[in-house]
Amino acid sequence: MIGPEMVAVPSGMIQIGETGQDKFANDTERPRTQVRCEGFLLGRGPVTIGEYRMFQPAHEAGLPDDWPVAGVSWVDAVSYCRWRGEGWRLPSEAEWEYACRGGTSSAYYHGDSISPQDANYRYHEDGSKVGPGQRTPVGSYPPNPYGLFDMLGNVNEWTADLWHPSHAGRPATTGVFAGGRGGHRVLRGGSWDYLPRLLRCCWRDWLPESTRRDNVGFRLARDL
Repeated sequence: MIGPEMVAVPSGMIQIGETGQDKFANDTERPRTQVRCEGFLLGRGPVTIGEYRMFQPAHEAGLPDDWPVAGVSWVDAVSYCRWRGEGWRLPSEAEWEYACRGGTSSAYYHGDSISPQDANYRYHEDGSKVGPGQRTPVGSYPPNPYGLFDMLGNVNEWTADLWHPSHAGRPATTGVFAGGRGGHRVLRGGSWDYLPRLLRCCWRDWLPESTRRDNVGFRLARDL
C-alpha cells in the first residue's frame, strides 16, 4: 500500500508556548518551555478524504478526494494509523508545534500576522467573513519553512497527547506528555471556520476522543 507523502523534520530545540507580546496568548499556552525534538517524519499535508476512503470507502461521500478528511474522532484516527501498519502514529503535541513553527518563533510561521492568502480561515478578528467557508484542497496555501502544508487552518488536527491545562511540568523532549485528562485529546492548528487568533502556532484546545466534527482531521507521523 502506498503511503502518504512524508517530510523529514530535523532534530533541534524549540520554545513551546506563547511568543513575544502575543495579545491573544492565554494560560493554556504557558509557561513557555524549551524542549528538544528528535527528527521524525510528518505528513506533508493532513490525511485527505481520498486517502481515508481506502480505509472507510463510504466516508464523506460526494466530497472531493483532495480535501482534508474531517468527521473523524481521535479513536478513528488511531484506528487508521493501525490500519496503515506498524510505525504509523499521530504526532505528539510538542512534535506538532515544533514542526508547525519550522524554526520560527513568531505567532504564525510566516510572521506575527496572517491574511486570507496565508491559510484557510473564515473570519477576520472583527467578525467579517473573509475565507471560503469550507475546506479547501490540501496544499492550496503556501507551505511552512519545512515544506508542510495546512499546518494552520483548513482542519484542526488531533495529536497523541491527553489534555493538560498548561505546559507546566512538560518534559524536556517532544515525546507525549504523560498523564493528562482522561479521554480528552489535544487539538492543534485551527480550522476553516475560525478566527485568526485560533490559528497561532501555540494555540491549543481539546475534545473528547470520541468526538467527530466537520472541522477536525489529522496527519500522520513516523519515527525516522
